[in-house]
Amino acid sequence: MHTSTPNPTIRRAAVADMFYPGASDELCSFINHALESASPDLPEDLATPKAIIVPHAGYIYSGLTAAFAYASIKHAAIKRVVLLGPAHRVHFYGIALPDCDIFETPLGQIRLAAEAMQVVLQQPDVELNRSAHAQEHSLEVQLPFLQAVLDDFELLPLCIGAVEPDAVAQLIEALWGSEETLFVISSDLSHFLTYDEARRVDLQSIEIILGRQTYLSHDQACGGTAINALLKVAQRRGLKAQLLDYRNSGDTAGDRNRVVGYASIAFFENRSGHD
Repeated sequence: MHTSTPNPTIRRAAVADMFYPGASDELCSFINHALESASPDLPEDLATPKAIIVPHAGYIYSGLTAAFAYASIKHAAIKRVVLLGPAHRVHFYGIALPDCDIFETPLGQIRLAAEAMQVVLQQPDVELNRSAHAQEHSLEVQLPFLQAVLDDFELLPLCIGAVEPDAVAQLIEALWGSEETLFVISSDLSHFLTYDEARRVDLQSIEIILGRQTYLSHDQACGGTAINALLKVAQRRGLKAQLLDYRNSGDTAGDRNRVVGYASIAFFENRSGHD
C-alpha cells in the first residue's frame, strides 16, 4: 500500500521472528495454511462481521484460532480497520494513537487513517504516544492476517491503557461508520491456569461475551477493557455475537500445566431490525 504523505514516518515491525515468521514467504505460507484450515460456521443470513475478537499470542499458539476470525472477513469490502489492543509494555492512562503515518510488516506497508486519527484526537482520554506502540505485539500480530485477507485498507491502531470502558465505547461509536469499517479487538483469554481450569474459566467468559454482558475482568481477558466497551455498543446496537473458534495453548504448542486461552468471536449488525 502507498501513501501520498511526503517523507512518511514508519513504525517498523517489532516482533517479527518472535511472535510470527519474519521472512515474508514463510509468513505467507503460515497464514495461508491457517486460513485454509479454518472453517468458520457463519450464518447465511448475516453479512460480513462488523467486529471481531481475535487472540494475539505467537502464531504457533493462537494463529489457527485467529485464522477463523480472519477467514470470516476474507475479501470483504472493508476499507478501514479500527484495531484496539491492550498495552503490555508501557503503562499509561488513556488511549494511545501512534505518532507515525505507516505501519510496516514483512508483507508490506499499511497506511494509517490520517483523517480519522485527527477526529479521534478530539475525543477524551486520547493522546499521541509513540512509546506505547513501539514494541506492542497485541496490535502488530493482527496486521499480517489483515494484509492477507483484505484488499486496500487503511488502519486506525489504538493501544488501550488504563481507561474506563465507557471512554472506549464512546470512541467506537464515534468511528462506527458504514459496512466498510471493521473493528478488531485484540485479546487473549485466561492466563497460566491448568488446562481444565482454563477451559472452565474461558467457557464462562465466552458465555458472558455471547450474552453481551459487560463485566469481563482482566484476569478473564487481557483485552477486557476494549471487549467490555464493544459489548456496551453491542447491547445498544443489537449486535449478534457468534463463537468461531476456541482452544488454548495446551491444544496447540504448549504443555497443559500452564496455558493461555484463545477465542475468535464475530459480531454482526442485526439487519432485521429485531434484537
